Parts: sequence; C-alpha cells; structure tokens
Amino acid sequence: MAEQSILEAFFEECEDLIAALTEGLTDMREGHADSETVNAVFRAVHSIKGAAGAFALDDLVEFAHTFETVLEEVRSDRLALEDNLLRVLQKAGDILAGLVDAARDQMPANNDAVGPVLDDLQSFLGAEEEPEEFVFEALSLSFEPPTETTAFLVTFQPTQEFYGTGNDPQLVIAALQELGPTKISVSTKELPDSFDNFNWETGYLKWHVEVEGLQNDLPIRDVFQFVDDLCDLSIADVPADAAVFDVQTPEPEPKLSEENIEPLDESRLSRPLTPAQEPPSAEKTTKKAASTLRVDPERVDRLINAVGELIINQSVISQRIEEAAPANSAELYGDLDDYRLLAREIQEGVMAIRAQPVKPLFQRMLRIAREAADATQKDVTLITEGETTEVDKIVVERLADPLTHMIRNAIDHGIETPKVREESGKTRNGTLRLTASQRSGTIVIEIIDDGAGLNRPRIREIAVDKGLIAQDAQLSDQEIDHLLFAPGFSTAQEVTNLSGRGVGMDVVKTTITELGGRVSINSIAGQGTTFSITLPLTLAVMDGMIIDVGGQTMVVPIASILETVRPTPENLSKIGLNNNLIRIRGEYVPILDLATQLGAPPCKKALTERVLLLIQTEAVAQCALAVDDIFDQRQVVVKSILGNYGEIDGISGATILGDGKIALIIDADAIASTTKVKSVSQLQSHRENARVATH
Repeated sequence: MAEQSILEAFFEECEDLIAALTEGLTDMREGHADSETVNAVFRAVHSIKGAAGAFALDDLVEFAHTFETVLEEVRSDRLALEDNLLRVLQKAGDILAGLVDAARDQMPANNDAVGPVLDDLQSFLGAEEEPEEFVFEALSLSFEPPTETTAFLVTFQPTQEFYGTGNDPQLVIAALQELGPTKISVSTKELPDSFDNFNWETGYLKWHVEVEGLQNDLPIRDVFQFVDDLCDLSIADVPADAAVFDVQTPEPEPKLSEENIEPLDESRLSRPLTPAQEPPSAEKTTKKAASTLRVDPERVDRLINAVGELIINQSVISQRIEEAAPANSAELYGDLDDYRLLAREIQEGVMAIRAQPVKPLFQRMLRIAREAADATQKDVTLITEGETTEVDKIVVERLADPLTHMIRNAIDHGIETPKVREESGKTRNGTLRLTASQRSGTIVIEIIDDGAGLNRPRIREIAVDKGLIAQDAQLSDQEIDHLLFAPGFSTAQEVTNLSGRGVGMDVVKTTITELGGRVSINSIAGQGTTFSITLPLTLAVMDGMIIDVGGQTMVVPIASILETVRPTPENLSKIGLNNNLIRIRGEYVPILDLATQLGAPPCKKALTERVLLLIQTEAVAQCALAVDDIFDQRQVVVKSILGNYGEIDGISGATILGDGKIALIIDADAIASTTKVKSVSQLQSHRENARVATH
C-alpha cells in the first residue's frame, strides 16, 4: 500500500513535469529558446527519468535517457536548434507524455510510435553513441567520472515550509559535500536586530555552497529534488579564476544545558548583525516557493455536499422567518442577510478548491492535434487561448474525450490538404484555434478551424440515406449542421484511426448535455467552422430565478436569462394560429409558452398578464419564455435526476427549496430546440408581415 501511494505521488508529480515540458517545448518552437527555457525542459525530462528508474519503468527510462542526452547537447551548444530538431523534440515530448500515461494505466508502450521518434533522436547523437547501463540508487543515476569539470555556486534559503516538514540545512549541505570539495558561507543579513521582531518559524539564513569537480549541475539538482519547492534556490557557474575551494565544514552547535546557557546581553540586540560577505556571482531570486496541498477528491466532494446543505438550510430559515413575520424583525433580517452572504462566501471558497485551469487539458489537446496532423499528412498549427480559465475539476476531466473527437474531426474533415489549400488560395499550413473564456457565469470553449467548412448538401444526403430525416424535410442550415450529432452519423468515406466508425460527435453531444452544457456549430463554406461548447462553471450550485409554470414552482438559471419583460398589447403580434411574437427594440422575438412546452395545460391568462423571460440559446438567436409569475431569485443546489429517475426533455436537474419542496430546473436551450420551436426560424422570415400586422 505504501509503495502504491508513492507511485501515485510520482504520477501526480509527472503531471506537473509534463506540463512544464510541454510549455517549454512550445516556447522553443516559437523562437524563445533561451538558456532558462532549455534548462527547464531538460530538468523536467531528467526528473521523470530519475524517478521512473526507482519504479523499474524501463521503457520510460530508456526513452527519457535518449531525450535527455539530446537536450544536454542542445544546452551545451553542441547541437543547434534548427527546425527539424525542434520538430523531433516536440514529438519526443508527446511520446514521453504517452509513456507516462501508459505506465499509469499499466499498459505496454506503443513501440510503433516510440521506435521512429527514438531513432530520430538517436540520429542527432551520431553513430558512435552506444546505449548505457543504468544503476539506480534511490532516485538518482550513477555517472561516469567526468573528464572536464567545473565549479558551481549553490545559493539556497529555506522557507518556513522547509523547516515545517522536518528538513535540515545541515543534511543538504552534507549531501553537497559528498559531490566534491566545497566552500561554505552563510548570509545572516536578514536576521532581525531584536528578539521582538524574531519569528522562530521564519528562515532568515541564506546558505552559499561552492562545489568543485562536477561536469554539470545534475547531481546538485538531485540533492534538492525533494526540497526545491521548499527553498529559494539558484545554481550558477563559478568562473575559473574566482573559484577557491577550501573544504570547510560547519562546526557542530553546542548542546544547550543549564550550565552553558549564558545571560542575554541586551546591548547586542540594539546593534545590527554583521552579515557574511556575499559572493558577487550569487544570483538574486525573488521567486517564492509555491505551497500546495493534495487532498483526496472524496473529501472535497463531502465538503461541497455539506455546503449545499448549508445553502438549503439558509433558504429554509429565510422562508420560515418570512412566514412568521415577527414584529420588530429588522435586526433579524439583517442577521439573515449576513448568514446568506457568509453561505455564499463559503460556497465560492469551497468551489474554488475544486476549480483548476484548463491548461493541462489544452496541452493534452496539443498532442492530439499533432498526432492527427501527422496521421493525415497535413500541416496544422494549433493555437490555444485562455489557458488560465478555471473550471470545475469534473468538467475538465470529462471534457477530454469530447475535445479529442472534435479536434480529430476538425483536422480530418475540416482542414484541407496542403495541395487543396494552395489551389483555393490559402496557405499550405492550416490553423486550429482552441480557446476558453468565461461569459456571464458560464465557460465557453471554442474549436475554430480555417478549413473548407461543412458540406451541407453532403450532410443532408447522408442523413436521408440513413433514415435520419425525410427526403422532403425542410431544414435550415443550422438544423442541417446539428445532424452531425445524430447517433451513427459519419461523412467519412472509409474507416481510419481518426474517424469513420459512426461514433464520436454523438458522444460529444451526450457528454456535454450530461454536464449541463450545450454545443453549437457555425460554419461558412470555404472559410472554416466553429464549434462552441457552453458549460456551467460549477456543477453544484447556481443562481436561479424561481418561477410559476402552470401552478408548479420551477427554476430557470440566471445565466440563461437576458432580461424579464412585462408585455404590452402594442408590442405583441400574432403569426399563424398559435404563434406569437413580441417586439423588443425593433426586433421580433418568438414567444414560447413554457407550460405548453412541458406538456402542462396552457395558461388561460392573457400574455399581458404574464411575464416573459428573454433568453438566448444556440437554437435561435433570442426567444421569450412565457411564465405565470416570478417569485424570487436565489442560490440553489443542483441535484441530478438522471441516476434516480431518468432523462426529462427540457429539464436539466432539480433542487430543494426553502419550504422543502422539490423544484425542477429548466433547460432553456433544450426547450428552444424542440420541434415546435424549430419553426421559429421560419416565423422570423415573416418579419415584414408581422411589421405590417402591427400597423
């Protein structure tokens, strides 16, 4: 069990190292190959190799060693970073990430993919390069004695976390002394000048250790492998004429006892302490160590559930007080508002624990895109934007498969071959953009390609052949585009590793719908296609509007509502027998009776006595939902009904109100996408008729 936990910690660490590796390789490919970037990439590969050896992950170690060797040649300026090498390094980063994934899943390595890249790496090392035998001890490699050596100056200042985790600078220094002759000094200039300002948990001392006889700084970094994020660390080359190595060891501190404790000379506290001379070549670093805490996701989920119950409890108390209507309750209502604000603050803080940036997901998609481009022999550049956008961890995890399908389809079907692109006046290199942004309480992820756009006649023909639509069906362009999400639909001529099996896009639609989101398509022939995924920021709590629909209390997400409207007779128009429009700022918006859409008896009230919720959906630009009344706006806890009951058209979930009743949560986009609403696009084509009717 202990070994398994260590292995899991290794793979968690690998996620950060792979992220740093991918970011560094991308910077190098974009022309930012400075020494710090190359060293960061080298350290990531070296750390993965060193730790993988302790777990006997031989395939991973072998590939990482060759990868590391090439990077060593690059950072030693013995190998120039030309385009072909950068391309191979990028592929090597993808393969290394794939090997880590395979090791985590206990799957064999894909030698068909690893072998060619390994050969490409080996070609940059020359024919005389022979494989070496490795002897792993702890998490370090054994090195042959170097023929050319240099000296390094190590400067490190432990942080509070360093001491809090039981580490000791003396042990670190002793490990450095085992590497070769050393010269040690300590800077005490940060020590306070009086005990009143002294904090025993603060690391005031900065250590300087010069180490001689090393070929590179790898052995030094091995020493700091487990504490480099617990101290401010810098490693610099020492000029040959400046290095003077007299081996010095810190004298042991005397043990304190009642006999050797001397009285405190308070006069010394008023004088500043004299710091040791700092070496002139020491690097100044202001970077603070990032402190992270890994928590079992189940504990976070339990905390989120508890916060949900807290919010429900707050709603119950609010409703009970309103029903009781006590006299002189101004202070009571003030305290109740404080309780509500505190509950919201706790909820936001708890949800932030589970939020994480989409950057790791986007970096994984970079690898998918490169693999798809190589498989189709197309030149494709993937550009990512909004990588720091934070989303619920569950959303990020479940987005991996949908994005994989969409990116592969965009490259396989959307972007043309270089020859076709040139013939149509485009550049040989296609562009695929992957963006993330927050918009009014939701996250929007877009996959944008500059390819040929959707072939709507072909899509319609296939849908007819498969019996998905009737031969004489009248469909708008948007409705034809959404046929891509029908189960079993595929435009591929033959089955490949990327597409053609009739699965993929329907999986995308299903997964995103289960997450409470929606997906839309916007395509222009010859210019490209945009797939937009709109998702809630969190799956647990949302702001909702409590409404009355046919005598039933329901909730509409605030994020779906643009505004509320109380219609007047002069703003209403009628089209056909049962279709109504409302004029808002010169535009005619279709009105949908929400009760009718949900199968309830239609409301007998006139539209002028009801309330319209103006919403924006992917099915139509705008539409208005007619409801009987609006009760309140409050925060509600979202409960899934799929596992306990099943899927209901137009309903995304349920919640518990303050009076204990269960209220269904309206899926505004699904309501607007029903058969009756699809005719709205045709109704809007009669705007001129409606304009005449109002006069």
